[in-house]
Amino acid sequence: MKRPPRGLAIDISSSVRRLSVSRARIREAAVAALKAERVKDAMLSITFVGRATMSQLNHRYLGHHGPTDVISFGLGRVGKRGAVVGDVYICAEIARENARRQDISAGEELLRLVVHGTLHVLGHDHPTGAGRTTSRMWRSQERILARVL
Repeated sequence: MKRPPRGLAIDISSSVRRLSVSRARIREAAVAALKAERVKDAMLSITFVGRATMSQLNHRYLGHHGPTDVISFGLGRVGKRGAVVGDVYICAEIARENARRQDISAGEELLRLVVHGTLHVLGHDHPTGAGRTTSRMWRSQERILARVL
């Protein structure tokens, strides 16, 4: 398995039995997002969870009911110029449902959510509703994803 560049520590874990994409591709998508944002030092955790766990996270931290596709927590930097630290949680089941609705592969949608979550960790945001897919963050996400695919 290819290691991320020095300074980029990416941990991938899953409570989900089957992911539609390899851990190497997941790591590649996260590294692509970090590099696109010129981040040289980062400690990023990417965790794939089921619907129940995602529902709990969504309720506890965002006050929303039910599962969502991705939740990210940017925990800032270690020191003034230190590593970016963050956690990304992705619900693979919701990603598969999104992929079916969009008529794309589940693997593509999972990689999109890795990039999306990583950008959120770095402080990017987007509006909800119609403006989401025309936002600067979304356009950046799609450019990065195109390089990974």
